[in-house]
Amino acid sequence: MADRKLLNIELGRMTAEEYRQAPESGIVVVLDNIRSAHNVGSAFRSSDAFKVDKVCLCGICAVPPSAEVHKSAIGAEFSVRWEHFDRTEDAVGMLRDEGYVIVSVEQTVNSVSLDDFTPSPGQKYAFIFGNEVAGVAQDIVDASDFSLEIPQYGTKHSLNVSVSVGIVLWAAHRRIPATVQAAD
Repeated sequence: MADRKLLNIELGRMTAEEYRQAPESGIVVVLDNIRSAHNVGSAFRSSDAFKVDKVCLCGICAVPPSAEVHKSAIGAEFSVRWEHFDRTEDAVGMLRDEGYVIVSVEQTVNSVSLDDFTPSPGQKYAFIFGNEVAGVAQDIVDASDFSLEIPQYGTKHSLNVSVSVGIVLWAAHRRIPATVQAAD
């Protein structure tokens, strides 16, 4: 039996305006000095797919409007709210003041495996993703409530940051009983 691909119009996706007016998910993505505009755009695209409330672009991250960001984001930079911070520390401080649990996605001595991550009901989470070479800066890891590590089984020690964003957001979406999921 052949299976027909759905047309975009059949997917029933919300408009950018509906996205911005929908209930919040309680998830924020923080990009700590991501050097590639294409990785920033991909993070926007994954953030849109999983109804992230906001992307915090920190330090050297490219910011919209940018042709390179748009190429990967394919318009998600228009639906997902974003804010730029010169210093990641400032984004972390603001999010902590707003009641977010601060989570560095990084390999550390005491990191929690994504397999074992059990979010607390009603808690908001800010997931920090680091630079393509250096990862999340140590001072940001130190300022975090904990670190979350994506299990890996091959010979490489890391994943591309945009891939990591997609994996963590997919796992969080499945485990955090967000308002947006209740509306599904």
